[in-house]
Amino acid sequence: QVQLVESGGGLVQAGGSLMLSCAASGRTLGNYPMGWFRQAPGKEREFVAGISRTGSSTDYADSVKGRFTISRDNAKNTVSLQMNSLKPGDTAVYYCAAARSAGLPTSVGRYDYWGQGTQVTVSS
Repeated sequence: QVQLVESGGGLVQAGGSLMLSCAASGRTLGNYPMGWFRQAPGKEREFVAGISRTGSSTDYADSVKGRFTISRDNAKNTVSLQMNSLKPGDTAVYYCAAARSAGLPTSVGRYDYWGQGTQVTVSS
């Protein structure tokens, strides 16, 4: 079992930056591909970014490419999401997730462990 706790959300103006962090306990994070997802009110949860077990591979949703960067520190059992050039459309609850499967999954159903989420609000 993996417990995940997100932090770093908040209110920021458009064009600003935030860094989200996800701390894991219970198991070594390096055993799992990790992902960040988000869910806006009235919308389905969507993939934002993913990173392989070692951090050698990453993947991003088209909407955040070039603005967001996912990284991990397996020694510290943490995963981060640096978000730059934020837009009002990025407003959502952001979730950290861990997958037991191999590779770098991008769908919600492929992830097994989820944090409680952290709110990100971008004002115009």
